Amino acid sequence: MKLKLACADFTFPILPHHQALQLISMLGFKGVDIGLFEDRSHLQPSSEFANVSRSARNLKKKLDDQGLVAADLFLQLALDYESYAVNQPQPQRRRQAREAFLKALDYAAGCKGKHLSGLPGVFFKEESRRDSLARAAEELAWRVEKAREYRIVFAIEPHIGSFADTPARAAKLVQDVPGLTLTLDYGHHFPRGFREQEIESLIQYSSHFHARGTNKHSGSSSLADNTLDWKRIFAVMEKTGYRGWIELEYGGNDLTETVRLRDYFRSLFR
Repeated sequence: MKLKLACADFTFPILPHHQALQLISMLGFKGVDIGLFEDRSHLQPSSEFANVSRSARNLKKKLDDQGLVAADLFLQLALDYESYAVNQPQPQRRRQAREAFLKALDYAAGCKGKHLSGLPGVFFKEESRRDSLARAAEELAWRVEKAREYRIVFAIEPHIGSFADTPARAAKLVQDVPGLTLTLDYGHHFPRGFREQEIESLIQYSSHFHARGTNKHSGSSSLADNTLDWKRIFAVMEKTGYRGWIELEYGGNDLTETVRLRDYFRSLFR
């Protein structure tokens, strides 16, 4: 297995975007995860998608200037999980989410990105769980097909607050939607009592990976307080043929822990 390390641009929100990219390059990363989070990232869908081709060209130039590639683009259309969920019961909201997804594909293609992440959806109280899941599966299947036309891999992050909030539910979802993959983050599962063996069963479905220190009490800990067995995780990746990027996802300007985790991972591959 080849170690491909990336860093998220939203790790350093206090810096202007070009400086965040510059710092990521200076730290020796070759990949960068681009956050397209409405109201909480440098680049936001509402502004970037106003003129997709121009915005994508601008981002591609900034990446080229720093010798970086877009490892992933992560699309979130609202701060909450419900307003523009893929399985929103309101048809108009779903149409708007589809339109934004198509723009995200154009944007990713324009900056030579090969991977796009999104959220799986949520349960809505006004309907049965079965209906929420069925609508999500239909919408996610549509996204997989559209992404395939662009030769872009589409993944969802099974996260706290979604209906894919357990390893079993996440596995069932990707099995029900052929071609769907996962952006996997142990931090959404390990602190809630799931064993590493349960979570690692999802690596076989994963095309992207978020990494940071994690223990039974926190999904984002220092490396010193980390209790995940990273050697085991990398061994499972090797066994299952994982070839994606591993993005170090410390938020809030955490330069020190980003560097420590980078160096630790590199030491495991010497």
